[in-house]
Amino acid sequence: MALLEPSGPQGPAAYRAPSESRRSWSALAHEIDPEVAHYFLVSARCGCFMQAARSLNIKATLLRKRLAQLEQQVRHVLFSYQGSGLVLSRDGQHLQAQLIALAHERRLPVLEQPLIRLAVAEPILHDILGRDLIALLRRNASVRLEIISLDGQLSLQAVDVDVVLWLSDAEGPTPGPSFITEAPRPLARLCYLPHIAKRYSRLTTRPDSVDDLDDYMLVQWQPDAQVNALQPWNRVVEQRLAAVVQVQAYSLMLEMIRCGACIGLLPHYMSSFDRGLVALPGLLADSMQRQVWLAVNAQVEHADAVQMIVELIVGTFEERREWFD
Repeated sequence: MALLEPSGPQGPAAYRAPSESRRSWSALAHEIDPEVAHYFLVSARCGCFMQAARSLNIKATLLRKRLAQLEQQVRHVLFSYQGSGLVLSRDGQHLQAQLIALAHERRLPVLEQPLIRLAVAEPILHDILGRDLIALLRRNASVRLEIISLDGQLSLQAVDVDVVLWLSDAEGPTPGPSFITEAPRPLARLCYLPHIAKRYSRLTTRPDSVDDLDDYMLVQWQPDAQVNALQPWNRVVEQRLAAVVQVQAYSLMLEMIRCGACIGLLPHYMSSFDRGLVALPGLLADSMQRQVWLAVNAQVEHADAVQMIVELIVGTFEERREWFD
């Protein structure tokens, strides 16, 4: 199956010139633009135009157009479909062999992608940013990205990264990362409330005071125990002589609230993230708030790649603005 039918009075027959009039595959391979040759080899290896486009970090429509032009250049059908799978035609196999040999001869280097190091507070990574990061990787399979999860102030001080996203207790960004950054940018203010799964609490029997918590198991993400802004809740947990569990994994705390009939402290946006959870306002008299901050290392080496990550983060928070208002 040709990607693009040739124009002219001969139509598809133009691909079927007599073999004796064709130049050798070796000669054809030498005339192909190295970038197009790379597109062809990646497509042949992946067996899927969409996956090949992801690996090359280009649009699938552009890839198919360039390969169609290649078929016109060599005057051969290079790909065909067997069921839903993309395979090389016999001519495509000949060209692949010559291009592989030529690549070894030229010793074409792999284009190194810049390594971007991103550190994110664990709740923000899990609840807000994770899905968009996965979407980024689906669009661009050649990205080199190191993602570091921050579970507290100590881990924030220990990292040296390109982009950092953290939580502070006060109006300002301090305490922040230990390395020098550009001016930190505030992204959102988070209010914290106890949450419970709807399945374990009817509206008429949900607790509305601290005393009502005696009938419930409490769960705490252990890094939160050191957060000054969350002390009203931490004091309740510390006073417990029974029916309390502390966990190191943020995702485990969420599962214990969802499936274990526990009550735990979460940002107020959680009912938007998970419709099965409901906040319990009024349990504690004191308000608990934290601020989300974004900063870029002042000495980044790959500004364009870093800016792509920054724009992704800012765009994610803008799209979810109603979560924080």
